[in-house]
Amino acid sequence: MEEGGNGRRVCVTGAGGYVASWLIKLLLSHGYKVHGTVRDPSDKKNAHLKRLGNALENLQLFKADLLDCDSILGAAAGCEGVFHVASPVPATKVPNPEVQVISPAVSGTLNVLKACSTLRIKRVVVVSSSAAVALKPDWPKGKVMDEECWSDREYCRITENWYCLSKTLAEAEALEYSKEHNLDVVTLCPSTVLGPLLQPTVNSSSLFLINILKGLRQSKENSVYHIVDVRDVADALLLVYEKPEASGRYICTNHPIKVRELIDTLRSMYPNYNYPNNLIEVDNDYALTSEKLKKLGWKCRPLKETLVDSVEYYEEAGLLNN
Repeated sequence: MEEGGNGRRVCVTGAGGYVASWLIKLLLSHGYKVHGTVRDPSDKKNAHLKRLGNALENLQLFKADLLDCDSILGAAAGCEGVFHVASPVPATKVPNPEVQVISPAVSGTLNVLKACSTLRIKRVVVVSSSAAVALKPDWPKGKVMDEECWSDREYCRITENWYCLSKTLAEAEALEYSKEHNLDVVTLCPSTVLGPLLQPTVNSSSLFLINILKGLRQSKENSVYHIVDVRDVADALLLVYEKPEASGRYICTNHPIKVRELIDTLRSMYPNYNYPNNLIEVDNDYALTSEKLKKLGWKCRPLKETLVDSVEYYEEAGLLNN
């Protein structure tokens, strides 16, 4: 892969989502022509994409269903690279996880890869999640989790953590497919993604921070969260796409922080919000490393910048009004 777009075409699935929107903004600013897949190009929730810089000339939206391989073929035709970002994120408990979460994640990913094989796509970047890395109860305490660590599928099932299971299965299938079909696949595993939004609907990781600021649940577990900025995730996706030496999986995270420290940090900058005041101590500390990604040249912004930019966006968008 050479660096810089120079009018080369790439396809981004789930174009209207949080990470995908920032990725498309970055790709367009680097001179790429982008094909974005959405469920309905005329839906007003995708209107923000058409307002991005260079979008008028260089962004085309395609109606595509990831469970229909032919619609993906149509969207990715003429592209040299594909970023598979789309994946179901259940906001609440789901009555039928196999049908609502797991099957769409796994089948959707395999359909994208099959289309890429047919079209002889040069490189596919699949967005996975640290959820596919960190749910491993027998991992030695204190040992840092790297790309060798995979979430325990059985444990995901027992704890009904269907999102983690869907990401673990989909990423494992993608890497297996890559080996069997000689397709160049790189996966990225971001942790909790925060930062300002481009899309009009609030995604689940942003909701986590909004709920803390609004004090919606006065008692909260003092868990550790690993935070990464959405703009740094977009940078990482472009980096692993453009660097020829990139291969396998990459953990994408930067700031481990416990909820208590996060609240204290926010309160020092924004004292007037109704923060949770009853924190329940839990033992869920674990450490992740992004050393492999940093060796490729990835850099990330300070946590404070991410928090300030997030809160200021939420305020301007009226998301913190009770």
